[in-house]
This record gives sequence, structure tokens and C-alpha cells, in this order.
Amino acid sequence: MKEFVVAGIQIAVQPMQFEENLARLQEWLYRAAEEYGAELLILPESITTGFHPGTGARELWEVVEEIPGPATEMLAAVARDTGAYILYPSYERGPDRDTVYNSAALVGPDEGLLGCYRKTHLFPTERKEAGGWSTPGETPAVFKTKLGRLGVILCYDGDFPELSRVLTLKGAEVILRPSALMRSYEIWELTNMARAYDNHVYVVGVNAVGPDAGGNYFFGHSMIVNPLARKIALARGTEEIIAASLNPDPIKYISYGTRAPMLFDHVQDRNLQAYEGLLQPGKSPFEPYRRIPTSQFPTRDN
Repeated sequence: MKEFVVAGIQIAVQPMQFEENLARLQEWLYRAAEEYGAELLILPESITTGFHPGTGARELWEVVEEIPGPATEMLAAVARDTGAYILYPSYERGPDRDTVYNSAALVGPDEGLLGCYRKTHLFPTERKEAGGWSTPGETPAVFKTKLGRLGVILCYDGDFPELSRVLTLKGAEVILRPSALMRSYEIWELTNMARAYDNHVYVVGVNAVGPDAGGNYFFGHSMIVNPLARKIALARGTEEIIAASLNPDPIKYISYGTRAPMLFDHVQDRNLQAYEGLLQPGKSPFEPYRRIPTSQFPTRDN
């Protein structure tokens, strides 16, 4: 990868007001590119509607667009104007009115739409089994760009070490995590830092701020974490932009402020023989308040 500046744009939405949010995020994209010289611009999860739509899939389907569609065409024009890549997280119309994906599309200044990732690990209340609205995706996404190789996850995806490891094995140097996380700040910080350190990659977590249509309120605190698990940018709980320059050679030394050499690599040093049985269904030995089933990945009873 090359050295470049990445910016996280932490803004609130008008719940379920697609066109208004699209116009507003466009203004913030130009501002981030101009003020910070950023070559990669990232927005929070479900930026066009807010995370909880306050409705079911059919009503949400009527509000959002297909990808590609008019919104990604507009963003491709912004990318050309600014010379920056843009990660655009939005709900996406599926092939029928019962299918809505929680997606993130990447557009480039020269390439236009590079592709779209669909969230693979839906939060339990987002799943249809709990009366939710989203249909899960199945495919991890790593995009090759002029900046470097960018992996994409969405919010709850970041709780699963396996997914970020797969992205790293597919070549990701930077993992982008648009989110609408409403659990504790400690969980947000821990998972971003752990995924960065697990894989020796950069993690850019851009969290929502403000309310959605479901009565949830998001706390922001977007962050950029380097491959040694050090936060190099941190937002507050309000609308703002964070940015940082990413060093293309970040793991020569074991910690920041020292010349002590780093002699390990978590990805290379894995003992693959120790992982037998990793890819099988399971559940925690402890019981949550309530289990929400998932038809896609059934949980064994023992």
C-alpha cells in the first residue's frame, strides 16, 4: 500500500429521510476531502436512513435504492471531483420487496463503483427471525485500489475475529468498519483494537451519532487504529471528521516510541493444526437473556 490520508465522517441522519441524508453526506464528503486532503472517505453504517428503520423490510425497500443506482452514480461524481475513494454504507434493495441488504459500496475516482459488500453477521434484532428487516450476505469483500487493499466489515461483523482474519488472508491491509454501534464504548474500543492487533492491519471504525427511527441513540467515538493497536485518531460524541495518515510500513518496531524490533507476525505464526473443529456451529456455554434463532446458521443444542 502507499501512504495516504483516510477520513472518517461521523454525522447524524434524519431517520428514514433518504434524499435529505444523501444531500447532506455529499456536503461532508467535499469538506473532508478539502480540509484534510483525504484520499479515502468513510461514512457510518446505514447513513441514508439510520440503523433501525422503525418498519419492516417491505417499507424499507420502498425508501432505499438498488446498488448500483442513482446514489452510487452521484457518489462516483464526488469521487472524481475530490480524487478520493468513498465507502458508502446504505441499505440496499434486493430482488424483491422482502429482501433488503445492509450494504457498503466502494466507489473510486477513476473506477466508479468497484463493488458492494453485504453484511454477513446481522445483529440479532436486525434478523428477520426477530422481526427484523435485513437479509444477510455471504461473501467477504477485499477491494484492490490505488491506495492499497481495503477490506470491509459492518458493525457487528467486527465482533467476529474469523471474518477479519479471512479479509487479512485475502490481502487486506486496511479494514473499514462503518458502524451503528450502541453497546458500550469499551466494547467498541476493544473490538477495533483487537481486530487491528490480531491481524496487524489498520482498522477504521466510523460509528453513527444521534438517533434513528427505532429510538436508538448512537455515541460516535469513531477511531482509526494502527496495526499495533494504537488509536491514531479518535472522535468525540458529536458530528465531526477524524483523519490520519497511514504508514505503509507499520510493524517494524514492537511499540510506538521505541526502536525495539518486532519479530512476530500473528498471521504467519498461526499453528493451523490447532484449529480443528473451528468451522462448526456452536453456542456460548452461558445463556443470554433470550436466544434469537437464525435459519441461515442453525445453532446446535449441544
